[in-house]
Amino acid sequence: MPTDRSQFVDLDVSLAAWVGLLILIVALLAIDLYRHREAHAPTPREALIESIVWVTCGLTFSGIIALAYGADAFGEYLSGYLIEKSLSVDNVFVWSMLFATLSIPLKYQHRVLFWGIFGALTLRAIFILLGTALIGRLWWILLVFGGFLIFTGAKIIRHRADEVQSEATRGLGLLRKIMPVTEHLDGQRFFSKVDGRLAATPLLAALFVVEVTDVIFAVDSVPAILAVSNEPFLVFASNAFAILGLRAMYFLLANARERFHYLSHALGGILIFVGIKMTISHWYHLDTYLSLAVIVVILATSIVTSMQRAKRLNLAITDLLQEDHTR
Repeated sequence: MPTDRSQFVDLDVSLAAWVGLLILIVALLAIDLYRHREAHAPTPREALIESIVWVTCGLTFSGIIALAYGADAFGEYLSGYLIEKSLSVDNVFVWSMLFATLSIPLKYQHRVLFWGIFGALTLRAIFILLGTALIGRLWWILLVFGGFLIFTGAKIIRHRADEVQSEATRGLGLLRKIMPVTEHLDGQRFFSKVDGRLAATPLLAALFVVEVTDVIFAVDSVPAILAVSNEPFLVFASNAFAILGLRAMYFLLANARERFHYLSHALGGILIFVGIKMTISHWYHLDTYLSLAVIVVILATSIVTSMQRAKRLNLAITDLLQEDHTR
């Protein structure tokens, strides 16, 4: 029984459009690499400005999609972009724990994340092509992907940070089986000579683990985006623009996990929602803009409630300090 793809947009994307998208992505990566050619610790202001620029790039491209392919394509792209952007917050917090564990200085972290994200784009492209091919040939794979997303969403709501850390530890152990890993940094180098032998520096170890954890996250995020679009061009473009801004998001939010306490619950809720949407999509198609509205409401609610919680905690701490002072 073939999958009814008429529920999603089916674009006739030219080779020139694909080449143009890839050239744009490479150009943006080159500009970013040039700007950060000297190792330095980004300031919060710099991270904020860069985050705004990357989000602007992603949203501007959505306008290009609307002009070139219409409102339905725009809705699918924007839904995919928001899903990937929100799920990427998990990456940010895991990277923060990873760099702390490996004692990677802030000024060298951008180099690791640049090449990590370059690898992530390649991995996502492979995952997307495989996913869309499977959905096109086997309609029941929607049930498998949907069930997996619901299961993963429930795990995230219960808090899965320790599980991801465990995977990261195993990834580091795997690298040590392949080649020796030094205990000390050698500037921005990924490799160093130890007793005449080539060895990985902690920077390469961090990059290797970043790639391992990204595979884990891709298993969640790619099926989630395929729940709102089956068009490879839109899925890859929304993934790419969301991922390109991850480094700036990391430097902006890495230490804000507690401030956004309910965000992980929102991510789990989004996965459960898109999992249900994907599971029933063969029989009933939920309108793209309704799906987009649900995702926005879940994210906005989690941010507002998290900020209210942080405010209550700050007031409680202030009251305790005042009480101690009066004593």
